Amino acid sequence: MALSPFHLAIPVHDLPAARAFYGETFGLSEGRSSDQWVDFDFYGHQLVIHEHPKTPAQEHAYTNPVDGHDVPIPHFGIVLGWQEWERLAERLRAAGTVFVIEPYVRFKDQPGEQATMFLLDPCGNALEFKAFKDMSQLFAK
Repeated sequence: MALSPFHLAIPVHDLPAARAFYGETFGLSEGRSSDQWVDFDFYGHQLVIHEHPKTPAQEHAYTNPVDGHDVPIPHFGIVLGWQEWERLAERLRAAGTVFVIEPYVRFKDQPGEQATMFLLDPCGNALEFKAFKDMSQLFAK
């Protein structure tokens, strides 16, 4: 399936820490930048971090219950291939990442079964990384 790249701009109150997090923790390539923002290649999509004071969502995590876990709202992320997700989970564990929701398989043996994990960037933005063994289950009911 061919997808068009998305563009997402998020606020960060500590630009150097966020730049290091996205560049070093995930190994994302930088694109254009200024003193107030940085573009990253987020798995083929354009993620831009913009310096901005803390937002209410960064101050206090809001959640919704999903499969017995408190999922942070708002959040963003990417759907990876299963093996790529497993490699990322191992990389993050080895780096000592503190997860909001540890890597696990959600909706086991149900439509939409998926591997997922949630974490926060240094500025409190929530990220979800997920994978499906069967990509046709992405929108399964």
